Amino acid sequence: MSEKQCTTCGSSAYETRQITYLYSHQGKYLIVPNTPVEVCQHCGTVYYSAAVLKRIEQQFCDIHSDAMAPDDYLQVPMKAFG
Repeated sequence: MSEKQCTTCGSSAYETRQITYLYSHQGKYLIVPNTPVEVCQHCGTVYYSAAVLKRIEQQFCDIHSDAMAPDDYLQVPMKAFG
């Protein structure tokens, strides 16, 4: 069995963390706190498992089709650059 290596720097040192992930599709968004990721300890490249991304995508679709309620809503100000 081969050891996984970072595709950016080649390191095999990883750390499991939880981050806030922003999913967007066609002008709609979902903020997902506590998303599990692996982070390369050498260069900081973040890796998401396919299962985690698939679950986020399903939650996004369910929320935007009213099949599931979100935990909360967040109002964010917006200002164009320039």
